[in-house]
Amino acid sequence: MSEHTFEVTDANFQNEVLHSELPTLVDFTADWCPPCHMIAPVVDELAKKYAGKLRVGKLDADQHLNTVETYGVQGLPTLILFKGGKPVKQLVGFRTQGQLEASISEHL
Repeated sequence: MSEHTFEVTDANFQNEVLHSELPTLVDFTADWCPPCHMIAPVVDELAKKYAGKLRVGKLDADQHLNTVETYGVQGLPTLILFKGGKPVKQLVGFRTQGQLEASISEHL
């Protein structure tokens, strides 16, 4: 977790993500996943750059299986952008910062 991101869990998902007034990007990640470690600084930079416009949370996919199953996450890293309580964009696999920004900018 960085100072610009927050922890997402099965228990807080509804309040922190679905009820968020700001669009919320959830990074489904795992400690054993090399591409997850590669994308982590990119996600952190997005959180910093879009502070006040976008919330960014990280969910440990091994620990919070209910949310993983609910959203059909099958590969890591998976990033899902939620807006108004609904998923509006899903990205699977490593992306550069430019690719991520291009994918989510229309929803901010």
